[in-house]
Amino acid sequence: MPKMKSVKGATKRFKVKKNGTIKRGKAFRSHILTKQDAQTRRDQNKPATVAKADAANIKAMIN
Repeated sequence: MPKMKSVKGATKRFKVKKNGTIKRGKAFRSHILTKQDAQTRRDQNKPATVAKADAANIKAMIN
């Protein structure tokens, strides 16, 4: 039986932290940030993790 390939899009977007949670990026962070208020831009800088419901699915994609 051949090995399962990892989903390359998922490996570029997600990283597994040492405690096992999955780190993810945030949307609306690339350009035209002047339309967002300062609080939204500050919140975009905070680290984000994947929800528990999605974590098992993403771990399977990353392998």
